[in-house]
Amino acid sequence: MCRLFGFRSVISSQVHRSLVSADNALMRQSTAHPDGWGVGYYIQGFPHVVKSVSTAVSDSLFRRVSGIVASETVVAHLRKATVGELSIINSHPFQYGNWIFAHNGQIPDFGDYREAIVEKISPLFRRYILGDTDSEVIFYLLMSHLAHRIDVHRKGADVDDVVTAVKTAIDDIHEVTGLDCYTDGGDNEFYLTFLLTNGHLMLAHHGGKELYYSTHKTACPERDACPSFAPCCEALSRSGFVNHFIVSSEPLQGENVWLEMLPGEIAAVDWRMHMVAPERAPRPVELSQVRAS
Repeated sequence: MCRLFGFRSVISSQVHRSLVSADNALMRQSTAHPDGWGVGYYIQGFPHVVKSVSTAVSDSLFRRVSGIVASETVVAHLRKATVGELSIINSHPFQYGNWIFAHNGQIPDFGDYREAIVEKISPLFRRYILGDTDSEVIFYLLMSHLAHRIDVHRKGADVDDVVTAVKTAIDDIHEVTGLDCYTDGGDNEFYLTFLLTNGHLMLAHHGGKELYYSTHKTACPERDACPSFAPCCEALSRSGFVNHFIVSSEPLQGENVWLEMLPGEIAAVDWRMHMVAPERAPRPVELSQVRAS
């Protein structure tokens, strides 16, 4: 399967370590996920997406992009192809306006269900489907439901509206396929784990494939120099507001404290960096106990 990475912060930051330098950085994981990569980031509120069909670890462009990206919002993806040929059109992240989407998983026997799922997509969005992946179809189905609730071209988006759109889109896919991504993984390989952002809001959905998030560090190395340093940088936030929100398919080594998500859970931050977290009490993950898949 693929690998996801998402970053949202109150300040523009470099993510070079997470993408390239750490012992289990995204680039190093690409040896097992070799079918292309993509990085989406925002400059002055405008999205930029760079994609390639090369393997990240052997692609100098991945190193160059990872080295220059300094943004408040970043989404990165490594592809291990299951549906669709190797092409830029089929590479993640997918983009519509300010919205960027990356998916880890697949709809099994997608060819049997593609037409029925596409029929549920608004004609406005249906015409933008250019590739042959299930991921792109999922994205535009989600955008269709989102557009019923908000103006997707405006910067503002209420996190409750986005959560509702996500759940409705997943219900549609469950209805068409007769499967449940929260219980029918394993042999069926049915997973709908993904990241969605418009540069301000960021949402992570655990659709059966592992996902972790972090909102604080054990100790911030920039605590004495960072003008935005606050208690929530080194402990779980009591107010619900956080200074950073990082999501990854597996915990990345470093100072971040990682929390494991479970199937069906959604974690998100809105434009104010107010956290929408799973209701159960979070328990930090021991990195030594995590096994990559």
